[in-house]
Amino acid sequence: MPNHWFIDRHLATLPNWREAWPESRCLARAQIAAAIGDGILWFRQRAGESLDHILPAGGPAAGQRWVVLCDEPSEAAALAALAAGAAGCCNSYAAPEVLQQVALVVGNGGLWVGQSLLQRVIGGSGRILERQRPAAAVDDWSALLSERETEVARLVASAASNKEIANRLNISERTVKAHLSSIFEKLKIRDRLQLSLRINGLRSPSPLAH
Repeated sequence: MPNHWFIDRHLATLPNWREAWPESRCLARAQIAAAIGDGILWFRQRAGESLDHILPAGGPAAGQRWVVLCDEPSEAAALAALAAGAAGCCNSYAAPEVLQQVALVVGNGGLWVGQSLLQRVIGGSGRILERQRPAAAVDDWSALLSERETEVARLVASAASNKEIANRLNISERTVKAHLSSIFEKLKIRDRLQLSLRINGLRSPSPLAH
């Protein structure tokens, strides 16, 4: 079972954190080096705090799994956390069962932004990134895909469901799923969220190994 360390300016875990993992610890940023082994770092982002305020200089160590806990969760906060390399972003006051689910997803190499934010993140990532991200080299992801796969990928990035994609392209939902499996394999990604982030120019923090 992975260890869980909560990083907050006040060294006291919230009741829902303790209920999720009674043996979890709360650390100051300067103590993060003590969080070794197979574990997850949970950074609390209080109201008015930026990621720079809560993360250590240079960010967490390479390969370290970490999640941002937001007192005021939002679409922009989730995207900023993912852009910084977090594997997830959720409400600081989420129920213990939700925190455990987040840990399960992150522990298995996935990304978490919560069901209530997922569609808004997918649909709005391109719009927010246009406002917030600096100019970057173009990622020619479409060169790796067939013409039809590119169409499917772009529709996924616009938050279309499999049924909507099938109707739009006049194909079956089964064919849509087959295209998605091929797309995920070719682009070395795991899910629809990572695909949307890739297409909209935001590097996913958890790509599949080559």
